[in-house]
Amino acid sequence: MGLAQAIELEVVGAELAPLRRPTPATLLGSGKVAEIGAKLVAEPVELVVVDAALTPVQQRNLEKAWKTKVIDRTGLILEIFGARARTREGVLQVELAALTYQRSRLVRSWTHLERQRGGFGFLGGPGESQLELDRRKITERITRIKGELEEVKRTRGLHRRARERVPYRIVALVGYTNAGKSTLFNRLTGAGVEAVDKLFATLDPTMRLVRLPSGLEIILSDTVGFISDLPTQLVAAFRATLEEVQSADLILHVRDVSNPDHEAQARDVEQVLDGLGIDARDRAERLLEVWNKIDRLGPDALAAVEVEARRRPGVLPVSAATGAGIEALLAAIERRLLARHELLEVDLPFEAGAELAWLHEHGEVVERRDGPEGMRLTIVLAPEDRARLAERLGTARIRPARPTP
Repeated sequence: MGLAQAIELEVVGAELAPLRRPTPATLLGSGKVAEIGAKLVAEPVELVVVDAALTPVQQRNLEKAWKTKVIDRTGLILEIFGARARTREGVLQVELAALTYQRSRLVRSWTHLERQRGGFGFLGGPGESQLELDRRKITERITRIKGELEEVKRTRGLHRRARERVPYRIVALVGYTNAGKSTLFNRLTGAGVEAVDKLFATLDPTMRLVRLPSGLEIILSDTVGFISDLPTQLVAAFRATLEEVQSADLILHVRDVSNPDHEAQARDVEQVLDGLGIDARDRAERLLEVWNKIDRLGPDALAAVEVEARRRPGVLPVSAATGAGIEALLAAIERRLLARHELLEVDLPFEAGAELAWLHEHGEVVERRDGPEGMRLTIVLAPEDRARLAERLGTARIRPARPTP
């Protein structure tokens, strides 16, 4: 029901239809098909959504039986994605997924080139032009889109290599849809990314610079929300976007702990991460769990969450809406990113150009402050490189840095 409401459909009824075994022709048994058909005669509706994957034959047979438009879970999610995508990359990714889905359903109309509203025309609606495409035309369009997405992927790779030369550490937000990722992104960055209480509000990747308490700068990346039974077409189509997650130095798994199903949602997210090659061992090394929306919990539930979070390493309870726990989250991000590095202050005379170049090559210069006698650098350095630096400068010029307030 949440998916239907996300596309602003008015839901006038819903019911469960237990299946002992799926019926090849209609998925549901003949009795249930007839029962639902009688209700649709008594109270006509424009659309029936089946919360399962329908074959083209099942979809067509149900439409004939019920004399109304029928779409399945995949079609509804694609419609939502089509309405939400804004950037060229997002539109291409959704169109690729929709075309792949549509290719097996050529009995239906297609409006991807001349739609006059959001979405991809599975729901129908006024003002839409109906264009029948055959398999050859769809395949040609899929080939063109894949070529355009390869170019997007190449450009993203160039941007990533440019960031590696700076370098900036990447922190990626992941989580079930509507877990509050965009609200958290806005809280940490001050950005104006759309953050509303609806499914799939964010489809296009957004990246912003964030300065941690020590002065270390990172790039925070907001990503598409995950969902249970995410259509395989969408997982494949959004793989270019999810590459940011694969290459991230740290992953923040945002969970809505006010949702009774948050444990099941977390398992769904972990399955998607597994599919990206980020397994349990990898997650243990570079993932923090952000338990969001604690402001929606009652006193007893909040106390239980805080106790559980203390028991589990790498868990931070926060409220992105109110800011509660954000300072602790930033500190935890910094600790994890610097776990195998040291944050140091180094004093150099202005003429020490070779040493300055060495620091830029082997470490990460967070800040430089010039004074009358030289420069003071705040740097991130591996322990073995600190020993090499001490041989070059002596220990008097090197000290642990104190995080800025």
